[in-house]
Amino acid sequence: MNPREVLMSLSMNSTHAIDPKLFKPEAGSFAGRVILITGASSGLGRALAIECARAGASVILSGRNGAKLERVYDEIEALGAPQPAIAMLDLATATAVDYDSLADNIGTEFGKLDGLVHAAALLGDRALLEQYDVPTWCKVLHVNLTAPFILTQVLVPALRKSADASIIFVSSAVVRNPRPFWGAYAVAKSGLEALRSMLSQELEGEPNIRVNSVNPGRMRTAMRAAAYPAEDPNTVPTPQSVSGVFLYLLSAHARTVDGEYFEAQ
Repeated sequence: MNPREVLMSLSMNSTHAIDPKLFKPEAGSFAGRVILITGASSGLGRALAIECARAGASVILSGRNGAKLERVYDEIEALGAPQPAIAMLDLATATAVDYDSLADNIGTEFGKLDGLVHAAALLGDRALLEQYDVPTWCKVLHVNLTAPFILTQVLVPALRKSADASIIFVSSAVVRNPRPFWGAYAVAKSGLEALRSMLSQELEGEPNIRVNSVNPGRMRTAMRAAAYPAEDPNTVPTPQSVSGVFLYLLSAHARTVDGEYFEAQ
């Protein structure tokens, strides 16, 4: 076991005395932290944005639907939490200029970035590979894999300015248990795991940035309903109920937790 593995083993023994699945940040514990969440207009992204703001973070709400982002913005303001910011970004169509502008605006307005959660996702088709629509395949791979890569790349400089930065990729059960008919979505999520592992290793010499992934499991979201139309949504956990691991990884309690895959349920 190399020195880094020894350090990780020791740190995990201590930090995991806290059950990440049950973690709830104390009021004000995220004060001063700036956290960008993609897909913040609904589902998991919305739930995490509200919980981070409730804990005192300045949340940057990123998504493609301005009206929905405005509603989340209003919800956060109603909590008396720090004023959030809205960063309109359509991951399917964003250009290099769009990404660079977002990074520049974060640098100008906040000076740093303490958290980046890649919660935006696109399901695509549930179909046989031999029948899968090629343009849809390309779009799903771009939104779920290429766009998170680009966004992370342009925001690493802002993350480096944080004393304690956390990057979280949202994973899926199809990564550990490949199943038919999940097409480009499963391929993209598997690619994200490779991306998470490589990025963590490449940033190994920068202990102020940690990179992890979380499989949230079953959630009561529009994407879940599209994938399982016959399922009773009332039998599925809400996004808020599975937010514990994400909040744990965004907190100071997880400073030494790096390069790991977590199950939220």
